[in-house]
Amino acid sequence: MQQFKDYTGSVYGGLGHLLYAYSQAKGITISKKLEKVQNLERFDFSLWRDLLTDMQQHRQIPALGLDIAEFVQPKHLGIIAYIALSCNTLGEVLQRYYDFHRLIYDGSALHVNMQGNYLTIGWGDIPFHITTQLTHEISIALLFQFLKHFMEFDDIHVHEVHFVHPAPKNIALYEQYFRCKVRFSQPVAQIIVPVYELAKPFQQGDQTLQHLLMQQAQALLDKLPNSTQLDQRLQQAILTGLQKNLYQIEPIAQQLNMSVRQLQRHLQQQGTSYQQRMQEVRHLLAEQYLKDPHLSLQDIALLLSYSEQSAFQRAFKQWTGSTPQQWRQQQYC
Repeated sequence: MQQFKDYTGSVYGGLGHLLYAYSQAKGITISKKLEKVQNLERFDFSLWRDLLTDMQQHRQIPALGLDIAEFVQPKHLGIIAYIALSCNTLGEVLQRYYDFHRLIYDGSALHVNMQGNYLTIGWGDIPFHITTQLTHEISIALLFQFLKHFMEFDDIHVHEVHFVHPAPKNIALYEQYFRCKVRFSQPVAQIIVPVYELAKPFQQGDQTLQHLLMQQAQALLDKLPNSTQLDQRLQQAILTGLQKNLYQIEPIAQQLNMSVRQLQRHLQQQGTSYQQRMQEVRHLLAEQYLKDPHLSLQDIALLLSYSEQSAFQRAFKQWTGSTPQQWRQQQYC
């Protein structure tokens, strides 16, 4: 069995900010340990577990993880929140959550399986003695809370929720929160969702990503005041495409109801190319993202659809003459 001292899993620094916000809201004194993680992009899973255990000692209330999850904001989840907010269906959200889960919560590996008419999303692979009910509770509650309050999936029908630790005295609190049967002392901590739920559409309203995209689109339009309506649509398509990793010219041209050749000809007449236009958008997006202290350089590289952080850093230095770290530091001087 893997020993605790050998385990090197980590969590996203935004979760430390979540505990800080929760402590402030509940009038809990901020510990030195919690204060210390506020400036970290990531910190060890063992420290996350200890912070939650400390919180439990201060807030001796049932279902503490559910209470903490009520305070989650997109900024606490970083890249996953930004990507999820650009998805079109619940199935796509869960797929992206699976793809990038370790960036936010490396404390538990994520397993997604089909079992008949149900999809299971399970947290496992960590020895039982390393986890607590609270670590599993908050990992599931954060996903559920985010889907409900920021993705507007208020009517998600979950079939069952399973926890590996023994049942507490107040199971009713959990069943009221998840609105389904909740079982304890199970082999795996998991959410079980009916397959038909995956097609549920996300009606994008005035969401965080929409605000972000609109601000960036406006910044682009301000830089290109003489742009045509097609140029504006192209900029918006690239902005959205980067969020979904569909920024190549083929899907962008299709979104604009044009052939690739027509789009290339239009850009050629303006003395530019699709690659140049895309890099302009990436540059402006990069500067917007770097102003957000909750986003790490790895987060930003992924948001801009770079396969490696080093590729993003090279591109940014070509655009500005500075590394992303140097540019970010200059903003706070």
